[in-house]
Amino acid sequence: MLRFPLPKKRLSSFQVIIAGFAAVDFLGALLLVLPISARARCLTPFSEALFTSTSALCVTGLAVQDTGSYWSAFGQCVILLLIQIGGLGVITIAAAFALLSGRKISLMQRSTLQEASGAPQVGGIVRLTGFILRATLFFELAGAVLLLPVFCADFGPKGIFYAVFHSISAFCNAGFDLLGTADARFVSLTRYAHHPYVVLVITALIICGSLGFLTWEDIRVHRLHLHRYRMQSKVILAVNALLLVLPALYFFCFEFTAGPVQSRALLSWFQAVTPRTAGFNTADLAAMRSPSQALMVALMLLGGAPGSTAGGMKITTLAVLLANMLATFRRRKDAEFFGRRMDTSAVKNAATIAEMYMLVFFLGSLAIATAEGLPMSVCMFETASAVATVGLTLGITPQLGLFSQCILIVLMFWGRVGALTLIYAAFGRTPAHSRLPQEKIAVG
Repeated sequence: MLRFPLPKKRLSSFQVIIAGFAAVDFLGALLLVLPISARARCLTPFSEALFTSTSALCVTGLAVQDTGSYWSAFGQCVILLLIQIGGLGVITIAAAFALLSGRKISLMQRSTLQEASGAPQVGGIVRLTGFILRATLFFELAGAVLLLPVFCADFGPKGIFYAVFHSISAFCNAGFDLLGTADARFVSLTRYAHHPYVVLVITALIICGSLGFLTWEDIRVHRLHLHRYRMQSKVILAVNALLLVLPALYFFCFEFTAGPVQSRALLSWFQAVTPRTAGFNTADLAAMRSPSQALMVALMLLGGAPGSTAGGMKITTLAVLLANMLATFRRRKDAEFFGRRMDTSAVKNAATIAEMYMLVFFLGSLAIATAEGLPMSVCMFETASAVATVGLTLGITPQLGLFSQCILIVLMFWGRVGALTLIYAAFGRTPAHSRLPQEKIAVG
């Protein structure tokens, strides 16, 4: 009997990224289930372990168990490892091991690295990966050294691990902390709300992680010669500055209006930085006014820069949509930035990403509000935190039922992997070669 070999179907770069994240997520959950991972040496329910693993790998920070009081040293190390893998990306970590072992990176692997890191082209991707690893080590080590005196003074020898943990968690925009106790759970960094040194170090790490490695490469190569930067880097720096300063001024003028000026400034600055998309907090978010909570929801959804440790729909998405709107107002065909014309595919992708985020955000909020009988505004805050991989909460996540927790798990995974990655993994990226007849439709 003649046998014809079946053609092997190779996974696309996008499918490899999703499969890698899913495999590491499942492995992390299995490790967290073990009794050695809990302080009480008990088996952790798989749903709680999976939620924690997904939150750590997707650098979110939402938790159903307090990280400092529930998990043992082993469990905290597992969470820290997942945060580091999630911050850099599963593919980048795999490439790092390949480079260290001296193996060659194939063209397919380079293409996957390009998609995972958000690089504009395949050329130079191995060099960029090396830069990402060196930059991450530099920032995280510097943050740990800076935090070491404070944490060692407060916690003794444990302060060394605390400094390393919070430095990595801040740079990777994860939002996990170890400061909770059995008597005071889920306290985040409220203990250091009025400590200028800790606030400035943590926020600096968050911002450094959220700018994106391509932006840092421009800063490293071109220093202060801004005119030589990529258009993307200029947009990221300009929009990021506005999204830090304006919310901080709003919180200072309308939210934190009592107390010394320095305390108000520290609270305002931290709450302006952390929604994009770190997950730490130094104020009681549930006690904040509803307009301030709404502003934080918007900041969470916007997120950080592409190719960074931050999540969200990305600030470049907002910038592209605003530029396209301005071009429409001015009756121009192309959207422009800093004397450069943008490709129309960037506008289409930005519109698609924004629409998908809004749709998933609304449907997730509606499902949780219906299942739990909670106010829609509260559920929208938690859902935005999950889908944008932020980790801020109004305190309802630990009390949610299994169905709602599963929704948050899916949203966290969706938010970290990326909307376009999931679309291309499911439907492919091959463009159609034929075009249908054109007809106009009225809008607006």
